[in-house]
Amino acid sequence: MKSNKPLLLAVSEIGGYPNFTPLYESLGFEVIAATKMRKVLQLLKKRIPDVIVAEFNYQSDFRDRTSSLESLMSVVQRYPEIKVVIFYDKEHKEQLAKLQARFAITESLAFPIDTSTLSKVISSFQGMCS
Repeated sequence: MKSNKPLLLAVSEIGGYPNFTPLYESLGFEVIAATKMRKVLQLLKKRIPDVIVAEFNYQSDFRDRTSSLESLMSVVQRYPEIKVVIFYDKEHKEQLAKLQARFAITESLAFPIDTSTLSKVISSFQGMCS
């Protein structure tokens, strides 16, 4: 059964930070969490989230891209209404900027993630969700 709440997809491939699911739920979102990009891409064939929160994990060993986030963003660009929040390491800001030049990323937050800032960002999407 589909919830009337807006859907937030939380993608945590590496993690190492708090689980923000309780925060997202307290802000009125139904949350689906995933840890593998392949699973995320399969999920997007079934349900389109209102918000996606994901990590930018720069991988210099990739030949044709900077991270698995590019696979996600290539699908998400077909749905401009999706709000995308990216968590990133400050040392990879330059590589993230290249990704932001190619894809619409609504907000990017550097580690460590400030809970109050994240809450404000996610709350700001409430009125924009279908």
